[in-house]
Amino acid sequence: MRSPLPRALAFALLPVFALSAAGCAKRSGVKDLPYVARDVGTLYSTAKQKLDQHQYKLAAALFDEVERQHPYSVWARRAQLMGAFSYYLNRDYPEAIASAQRFLAVHPGNRDAPYAYYLVGISYYEQISDVTRDQKITQQALDSLGELIRRYPNSKYAADARLKLDLVRDHLAGKEMEVGRFYEVRGQWLAAVLRFRAVVDNYQMTTHVPEALMRLTEAYLALGVPEEAKKAAAVLGANYPGTDWYKHAYELMQDNQDKVAAAAKPSPPAKPKS
Repeated sequence: MRSPLPRALAFALLPVFALSAAGCAKRSGVKDLPYVARDVGTLYSTAKQKLDQHQYKLAAALFDEVERQHPYSVWARRAQLMGAFSYYLNRDYPEAIASAQRFLAVHPGNRDAPYAYYLVGISYYEQISDVTRDQKITQQALDSLGELIRRYPNSKYAADARLKLDLVRDHLAGKEMEVGRFYEVRGQWLAAVLRFRAVVDNYQMTTHVPEALMRLTEAYLALGVPEEAKKAAAVLGANYPGTDWYKHAYELMQDNQDKVAAAAKPSPPAKPKS
């Protein structure tokens, strides 16, 4: 889920990070560069130049070198975040996350902390895979974007984080549906109900809820609890009356009226013991 937004946001946030000169570096980005001691201004401006030239891997290594050679300089703090940004642009997401988290650990109250949280979240977000695969990264995106919104609800990054959070939740709901359908096809109705129920209970604002309610109607009828099926179909009809999912659920309930009526019929009183 690649997004061009963070680059624009980063340059809006960090416009004062440009100096002038030239330099050299090493670290995880470019490991074969020899160590050459440079003044902080030279290192930083060279890193910024490489970033502007779209040489993101080299830029990240140079920003890291600023931090390594001049750890107590004011530029070290700025370089740490710009290094994380460079890793992000190079799609080296684990390094981007690690650099941004290191920045937050050392400078938790810094004014640029919201952007560091955003970098972590967007780096997880862009690694999200399709619903047929493990969704650990998706959960990490949900957690990190949620952390940004909780800590800095009025920051310039919160609005984009909220939008992405909605997409992440929809993706997680899609995974629950995929697993639920897997169980349903195999007649494992109880396991399917648990998955569909999770969508209805935990992802109420996603696009998957109508289908989840219809699947619950199917599964409850298959389990022999038509009253629960009736409730699921009623919720579906009340909230999504014009959908094909409701049409299918309605037809199912019509086809199983005898089961619903039998379930609603009161049981005869127990025969007294003689």
